[in-house]
Amino acid sequence: MSEIKSKSNEKKFGSDESIAIEVKDLKKHFIRKKQFNDVKAVDGISFQVGKGELFGLLGPNGAGKTTTINMLCGLLKPTEGTAIIGGYDIGRNLEKVKELISVCPQEAAVFPFLTGRENIEYFGSMHLMSKERINERVEKLLNTLDLYEASKRKAKEYSGGMKRQLNLLVALINEPNILFLDEPTVGMDPRVRRKTWEFISSLKNENRTIILTTHYIEEAEALCDRVAIIDYGKLIVLDSPKKLMEEHNVKSLEEVFLKITGRRISEGV
Repeated sequence: MSEIKSKSNEKKFGSDESIAIEVKDLKKHFIRKKQFNDVKAVDGISFQVGKGELFGLLGPNGAGKTTTINMLCGLLKPTEGTAIIGGYDIGRNLEKVKELISVCPQEAAVFPFLTGRENIEYFGSMHLMSKERINERVEKLLNTLDLYEASKRKAKEYSGGMKRQLNLLVALINEPNILFLDEPTVGMDPRVRRKTWEFISSLKNENRTIILTTHYIEEAEALCDRVAIIDYGKLIVLDSPKKLMEEHNVKSLEEVFLKITGRRISEGV
């Protein structure tokens, strides 16, 4: 198992303005009443994500990826540890954190009896955006992912891939500084997935900070500036895909993953 390479940092936790997300000793343990030991879903991970970075969080099913995202978004309270997001502590200033972030969850969070356009407009109104600004954003977002014509239909008529794309656009309506993408391309056909990759990559040009979890290792290799691989709730390695491939003398990030964890993501072990 490779050791995490870390650089000494004398700056106070959360004080570096070039860092968008700083995670420190984050833990989440679930109590099992009928057994003698807790489930250590996340077991003391620490990492930093720079402003404008596209950061991948990889690992097998059950490794702790979604639990980590849920803590950073305020959906779960950490057992121990904390994180600073956009300069705010998730434990003390969660409302401030929520103003800066947006989340594209694993399951499509759209209303089936609203049209695609109405879904995006509704979530814009939830962010208290003006009608003029909502209209501007909706037009831009729909054209970016070629959903303009489909946006006139109710979401219940969409394919799984189209619902995923709509889910992503909903998450972007408020122009968040920090975006969490949890398995955003699951269920998409290869053509739509590639189109969505291009769109996600373009968000870096808008200086957005993105944390991406994915089971498609080639997706992380193509998009991410750096990736962290976690397993059994612990962070194993963190570096750029290129450096990880060089370090392990392999030709793909998937080979790095298999070499480190010894199991395939698709097996869900």
